[in-house]
Amino acid sequence: MADVVVQNLGRRIGNLEILKDVSFTVAEGEFLTLLGPSGCGKSTTLNALAGLDRPSSGRIVVGGETFYDEARGIFVDARYRNLGLMFQSYALWPHMTVAQNLDFTLEIRKLRGAEARKRVMESLELVDMAQYAGRYPGELSGGQQQRVALARTLVYQPKLLLLDEPLSNLDAKLRDRARDWLRDLQRRTGVTTIYVTHDQTEALSLSDRIIVMNQGRIVQHGTPTTIYETPGSMFVADFVGASNAFEAEVVGFEEGTARLRLGEDTHILARPEFTPELGEMLTVTIRPERIEAVTGASAAEPNDFSVLVDATSYQGARTIYGFALGGQRVRFEAAAGLDSDTTARIRLPVEAIRVYRADA
Repeated sequence: MADVVVQNLGRRIGNLEILKDVSFTVAEGEFLTLLGPSGCGKSTTLNALAGLDRPSSGRIVVGGETFYDEARGIFVDARYRNLGLMFQSYALWPHMTVAQNLDFTLEIRKLRGAEARKRVMESLELVDMAQYAGRYPGELSGGQQQRVALARTLVYQPKLLLLDEPLSNLDAKLRDRARDWLRDLQRRTGVTTIYVTHDQTEALSLSDRIIVMNQGRIVQHGTPTTIYETPGSMFVADFVGASNAFEAEVVGFEEGTARLRLGEDTHILARPEFTPELGEMLTVTIRPERIEAVTGASAAEPNDFSVLVDATSYQGARTIYGFALGGQRVRFEAAAGLDSDTTARIRLPVEAIRVYRADA
């Protein structure tokens, strides 16, 4: 296990800046996810850590050992970093059995004999694949191949585990199960892990901490709860989870809240984390699951509206409803119970609304 320090990492190819001043730390035993859309720089960052790509500037230290320091001219080759790396493609040798795939990894590190056999079986037991030691990769399912690939990555006891979208080849149900056992495995082994994905569900369910990247920069970092519940920008709010977004004008202030106008005659109250100006145009967001369907004769509260529910999408445990508010479309989630083309009372809780400046 090892801690990780990345300082001011940059990567440039010609005039194209791929990474821009990327800095973060990873504590020993932590599970950190780099999350972002395609082309954001997350895989480039992982490749720099692995030694597969040389950055243009910055510094990388793993477990107290400097792997890269541009200012001092240090670049340690990938062969000497002792890091575990697993890609989307499992790349198992098809002509070798499961056990031989793991043993070959140790053989090229000059580890043979009884100790090698012991490590192979321990690693396979760790991923519940010991009973398949004599099988060939072509005789395994995709999920089983994935476990073997991970066991092969762990068998030589790397100081750091790097995973680049390792679940993306699995179908949805198998991917759900794989997330659970991968997180459990990481907790049991305590290996420091950096995980790359564009899948928000993977990031939220697996991580101790998430770094959100966009256009080569870190735009927010924090716990999964922080990233989801309090996104620091409109980009994060839109990329991580679903959000309803409205353009709104500041038309007044009252008791610590701002009164915002949506469309011609619809107003809501919100609590921006900054002081907006009267007449300023803002972007307002709220998660679909935070919108409430009000039932019974409860007293009216701020941001209560009577709306026409004009769209429904049944999705098993939940139903997505749609309606118009202030001339803009809104989606919200609830247990099944509302009919399409009926009037309902809904509430946008003030504490659930996030407000951003237009350039956020």
